[in-house]
Amino acid sequence: MKNSVLRIATAALLLAAFGQSAVSAAPATVTGPTALAVAGVLAPYSPLLNPGERKVIAALFNGNSRISYPKKKLSVSADTVMCRISNVAIAERSCEITFKTGKPSLKGRAANELYATLASAGVTAEGAAGSMIESVSKLSCTLDLGAIKQNAGAGADCSWQTGP
Repeated sequence: MKNSVLRIATAALLLAAFGQSAVSAAPATVTGPTALAVAGVLAPYSPLLNPGERKVIAALFNGNSRISYPKKKLSVSADTVMCRISNVAIAERSCEITFKTGKPSLKGRAANELYATLASAGVTAEGAAGSMIESVSKLSCTLDLGAIKQNAGAGADCSWQTGP
């Protein structure tokens, strides 16, 4: 309880002293089911993964933890992810994902899925001119197939920097 109050007070002090960007530029991490969801939603668009790796990650995200694959650990990473949902033109939603070797754009349901997954992982949207924007950089997820197979809540870890 005391630590929670101290953390909130520290965040409020940083926000008041330096503005929101000082607080939002901090690194973030998630583990377990939320990390698996982030990796599972991002993996289909990654040109850095081969089709077999995409299939394994899709199977894990679909609930099949008994899948076997020669690699024991898989990584999903993106240089940046920026999603925008309009709060004026409410049918508009989009995301741009920047990988080392490509920059796919998502619209509609696919963009909403990525936006919602990042929100569930704790990425806070910032408002700008009729839009809510979630932005992360240096996103990196690691899936340990052996640990996931044990069904003990471990084996998926993601980290990123928030903000531009």
